[in-house]
Amino acid sequence: MTPPRARTWGRRGHTPVVRVRGRSWRRWSIAAMCCYKQGETSRLIYRSRRHRKHKGTGRDSFSWRDYRDLVVRAHIQLKAPIVLIWDNLNVHRAAGMREYAAAHDWLTIVQLPSYAPDLNPVEGIWSLLRRGPLANTAFTDDEHLERTLRRGLRHIQLRPDLIDGCLAGTRLTLTHHPTTTR
Repeated sequence: MTPPRARTWGRRGHTPVVRVRGRSWRRWSIAAMCCYKQGETSRLIYRSRRHRKHKGTGRDSFSWRDYRDLVVRAHIQLKAPIVLIWDNLNVHRAAGMREYAAAHDWLTIVQLPSYAPDLNPVEGIWSLLRRGPLANTAFTDDEHLERTLRRGLRHIQLRPDLIDGCLAGTRLTLTHHPTTTR
């Protein structure tokens, strides 16, 4: 719940300061997918999860199964095959995820180069959140953070032009190569 810092205005000689309490033992994880299809409105599909860190309770972030479930929900919602372009997060490269993709013909996974955040449209989503609703905010409690996150993500979901801008920021383009039958 430590707020991201952003630039702001203040009186000359008086630096604005936002005081926050010490670091929290609570953690939020968010997974998001920017979905693009030529001729259709771009979409943002996301899942968030609140974790409470307790010693010996296992993972405090998404597992490959959580990502798999997000992809399955996206497939059901979009009613279309999915080409998933992923960074090299270790959970994305898990053996279980590779096996799941191999067993389902509607899912194709393409890995980005080792460190290429500039090719990942979802990085643009995180940037919009950090510069927008999360900037210079001292959250009072978990619910305040959750409301702000959901409101910010919902705002982006309702603005397909922002999602398109995240793709444009990567300088990648959508191309459609129709399959020819003979």
